[in-house]
Amino acid sequence: MRWIWIDAFVEFESGRRAVAVKNVTLAEEYLHDHFPGFPVMPAALIIEGMAQTAGILVGEAKAFAENVILAKIRRAEFDDYAVPGDQLRYEAVLETLDERAAVTSGTVSKNGRPMGRIDLMFSHVNQAEQPLDLPDHNFVFTEQFMNLLAGFKSRGGIGDTHDR
Repeated sequence: MRWIWIDAFVEFESGRRAVAVKNVTLAEEYLHDHFPGFPVMPAALIIEGMAQTAGILVGEAKAFAENVILAKIRRAEFDDYAVPGDQLRYEAVLETLDERAAVTSGTVSKNGRPMGRIDLMFSHVNQAEQPLDLPDHNFVFTEQFMNLLAGFKSRGGIGDTHDR
């Protein structure tokens, strides 16, 4: 099973920016063990939510032809934490994109208020130069991830910048 840390895209501008949301719920088992009695979404999972949002933005800009691997967390700063009942909003902006890598900057909001900044760097792994220990298929953009983007497209399409 693959863990998905975003629930839906609400904005997507091909090659420019993507906005996704995550509803934090007590139904998610990891919250029962993270600070028992005071469940908090771990910062590492918030970073992963941004990585998934930004990674799909980068992958879509290159027509999902290559695997996009998180190479570096350039910055991750948080001013607050998220608990069940909160909605996180990830906004990723594509800063640079070339044949080898991509750089994104991002903001995280909680219930409409800023709570953090996450800047990431991604590496592209194409089939011709793939390391020997990686699968020879696109293992990053699974059907689960592609369905998130397809769901957004079915509600208005890429390029639409209005919340749904």
